[in-house]
Amino acid sequence: MHNPALHTAEDATPQELKQAVLRLLVMLVLLGLLVVPFLMLFPGGETTRVGLLAWLMVGLTLYWLYAGLGYQSMLLVQLMAFSAAATILTAKAALVLVGLGHNVDLLRWSARVLIIVGALLAVGNLGWMYLALRKIKS
Repeated sequence: MHNPALHTAEDATPQELKQAVLRLLVMLVLLGLLVVPFLMLFPGGETTRVGLLAWLMVGLTLYWLYAGLGYQSMLLVQLMAFSAAATILTAKAALVLVGLGHNVDLLRWSARVLIIVGALLAVGNLGWMYLALRKIKS
């Protein structure tokens, strides 16, 4: 394990920014091609699968913050979106366990919207880092 990143995208050198862009791109591609389809095969209800994805994204965003893979302010907003989604889905699962959550599909829908917002922020973060790298090179 390595130490926390000394630089985020705001103050990274061109080489660090290039490495961060490549690492983040590889992580997002692997997430989209391997992890998400695997979660959809997971036995359990839809809330369980989406909840696992939300908690996975919380952990991944925390790692991105730790490793300096992006703009800190964007990553913090992304972390808030994924954390809110994970919390909502955990609350819905708890309501289902006590017999009250079968008619609260609004919670799952809200969590999905938050996950989509967080994913768009992750792609936006990658795009901004790439644009900053292109600006430095030119």
